Amino acid sequence: MNRKEFIKGSAILGATMVANPISLVSCGMIVGDGSKSRDVIRVLNTTREQVGTLPIIRAFAGDQNDYVSPFVLFDEFGPVDINSGDDPLGVSAHPHAGVTPTTYFMAGSGHHKDSLNYDFQIEKGEFMMFSSGRGAIHMEETGQSLYDAGGLYHGFQIWLNNPAKDKFAAPQTFMHKAEALPVVTGKGYTAKVVLGELFEKKSPAVTFSPAFYYDITIQAESKLTIPVDALHNAFAYVICGKLELKDQKEVNQYQLALFERGKEEIDLYAKEETNLLLLGGLPLNEVVYSYGPFVMNNEEQIRQCITNYNAGKMGDPRLVR
Repeated sequence: MNRKEFIKGSAILGATMVANPISLVSCGMIVGDGSKSRDVIRVLNTTREQVGTLPIIRAFAGDQNDYVSPFVLFDEFGPVDINSGDDPLGVSAHPHAGVTPTTYFMAGSGHHKDSLNYDFQIEKGEFMMFSSGRGAIHMEETGQSLYDAGGLYHGFQIWLNNPAKDKFAAPQTFMHKAEALPVVTGKGYTAKVVLGELFEKKSPAVTFSPAFYYDITIQAESKLTIPVDALHNAFAYVICGKLELKDQKEVNQYQLALFERGKEEIDLYAKEETNLLLLGGLPLNEVVYSYGPFVMNNEEQIRQCITNYNAGKMGDPRLVR
């Protein structure tokens, strides 16, 4: 694989976003202490794109860093129905450096193989982190159980930016089984803690900088207040259903709401059953300089990544198939 091949249709290059005018609903239920509740800065629409042979829904890619850092890319893959025996959908062997792509499955299964000698299937509810550091190669495709029996393929690939001090750390791959990720259940809601800590339940996943990632389902006519660090970014993505946020601001399916910093609560209300992801963390406040799958802090580092890749220092893509 040469430089042109992996940069073509790059996940993070040339991304654009459209800010959606904030919609107001006629009524709702405000929860928590209003003085602590965060305002919505803006609501973003998503775009439908294709990476490799995978259909994706993209919320952001390399932009909005003031409000999404330490995350730098957000893709929902699928949902798409797979017939048994179909050729796998996926992205062929490609490098990463300076970033940690994470993969979380809502339905179906995936196959991950990388230059660190990991080769495994990822199933529903499982969470993988490919901490690329100074550089590594992987491939991603639909999993064996979908090839055997067919079914729905659906999940998220969301990239965590590595802090400057960890850009050239040794690459590592981590897998977390569904049962290892804690679940919090309360009145009218269920939340899986994929990253970070919520209501005294802590994910086993370790990150370079503070970050949280919650998979939340709110029942119809229910409300929920999520505590957050006042210094942390936070954003919410509606997978299905509809959210009402502070001041009767509405967020629909496939939209993403960016919250201001400075307050310690996020108030959520669902008129109908709603599944959402709530993510955020401590902003890195560092320059993001990206070239396709390489996410660094300056052009010199990007050029070093390209040199390292072409010299085979990130692995041999011919062996990651």
